[in-house]
Parts: sequence; C-alpha cells; structure tokens
Amino acid sequence: MDIKGGSALIVGGAGGFGAATTRRLAAVGAHVVIADLAEERGTALAAELGGSAQFVKTDILDEASVSAALAVASSNGPLRAVVIVNGGPAAGARIVGRDGKRYPFATFKRTVDIFLNGTFNVLSQAAETMAANEPMADNQRGVIITTASIAGFEGQVGQSDYSAAKGGVIGLTLTAARDLSPLGIRVMTIAPGTFLTLAYGDGDPAELNARWGAAVPNPRRMGDPDEYAALAAHIVENDYLNGTTIRIDGAQRFGMK
Repeated sequence: MDIKGGSALIVGGAGGFGAATTRRLAAVGAHVVIADLAEERGTALAAELGGSAQFVKTDILDEASVSAALAVASSNGPLRAVVIVNGGPAAGARIVGRDGKRYPFATFKRTVDIFLNGTFNVLSQAAETMAANEPMADNQRGVIITTASIAGFEGQVGQSDYSAAKGGVIGLTLTAARDLSPLGIRVMTIAPGTFLTLAYGDGDPAELNARWGAAVPNPRRMGDPDEYAALAAHIVENDYLNGTTIRIDGAQRFGMK
C-alpha cells in the first residue's frame, strides 16, 4: 500500500517507537497525527516535522478522545495506517508475594485497561473510519498495527498483568484481521524485545546497553526504536502481511526473571 498523500495516526507517537515511526511515515509522504498524552514531546516532534505532522492530545481509554484524534487524521486525507504503541505503568509483583499478600486487582485491571482495552478502543474506531475509504488495489483500505511484547509469550516473574495484556493483544490479531478482511483492512502486531526506549529509563545509552543488551543473543545490544519503525513502515507497504505477530528481539527469549 502506498501511503503517500494519505494520513496516518500514531498512538503513543511522542514516545520512542512512536516518534521513530512518525518520522518514517512522514518521510514517505504521509500526513501523520501524533496522538499522545505527552504534550511537550508531541508538539516538539510535530514542530520538527513541519507540515507533515501535527499533535493531538489523546487518551486511549476515552472513546471521545480517540474519535477526535481520528477525525483530525481523516481531515488530512484518507486514513490508511494506524500504529498503536500504548505506554503506561506495569508494576512488577508476584500474584502472591513472599509476604503472603496478593497482587491488587485494581492494579492488574489498570494495566489490562491501558495495554489491551485501550488497543481495542483505538483499533475498533480506526477500522470504522477506514471502512469509509475508497479502496485501493486489491480492495485495500488500510492497515492497523498494534504493539505487543515478547512478554506476551514468555512472561517473567511479576509480570502477570503486563503479560496477560500483551498476550491479549497477540490473541486479538488474527481474529481482528479475519473480522476486517471483507473491508480490506489488515491487522498486524509487532512484539518487541528489549529496546532502548523510556520503558528502560532515560539514562546513558551505553550504560543501559551494558545492563540490558548482554541478554540479547545477536546483535548483542538493545534494539533501536528505528528498527521497530522500519518494520512498521514495511508492514504498511506490504499488503500480504496480515493477521500475525512479528517478533523483533534479536532472538531473545525472556527467562523466568
């Protein structure tokens, strides 16, 4: 699918993965809406890209907020691509700790709300918007890319909420692709491993790599957000990628801890 002249919505577009993807899609001629709560970073990125991007403050758990962001994107051209990169807290604690106390249900629910329910909120509304597009070649109207994690496959100790949420995103992928296939809307998921994003802190990259990169078999370093963005951009372009989750992790498999 050629996205040039169309619009794209990047949810979490002010973060590491989102900002890199915003730059990639803007570079190939899409008008990009950066949907995020991080107003300072989002407006700075939009200013950097000039007329190719704009920032819309967006809460993925609010239906009206997501609808407003989609309306802005659609006003710039047919909505052809949506990339969902949810960010939020994911507390680390065992279901029942060594102190005998259970993990709070409210905390578990909040994590699932952000990473899974927020994804569905954006995906369903984006698909409804794309359904009104004029079809391109092979009846293609658009593509939605969600973001999981390799923790959705190999959850570590203390990741019950995060792993359940990301596993839910992985499980949603094929069903959503099948549901939306008559409309010519593709659904794909990217499952990153250990990447140099704010999820691992904002310290010196060399120090972060020394701490986390050694667990990655090859290349023995943390991932660069632009490597995620390159994959997202390829998914947009390649109409035969549909209904599956692609790991991007340097062959890393999370251990128990």
